[in-house]
Amino acid sequence: MTRVEVEYCVHCGMLNRARDVSEAILKQFGESVDEVALVTGDDGVFVVRADGEGVVDKTEDDSDVDAIVLAVKPHVGATA
Repeated sequence: MTRVEVEYCVHCGMLNRARDVSEAILKQFGESVDEVALVTGDDGVFVVRADGEGVVDKTEDDSDVDAIVLAVKPHVGATA
């Protein structure tokens, strides 16, 4: 199963966005993911990873919650 990490900048006030993304992923995929983890970071970071692979990086794009969930979808249930 899939492990999703949402790394966010604490000092930039991105906790609410990270929480919204995590909640949306859990609502969409439920038991199809092993874990959705919030990971604290700094320097403006907002990165979503699925099984260690970068899916969304705020420095490259500014995806909304729905776009992030769609980006995670191909990784859910994928086997290595």
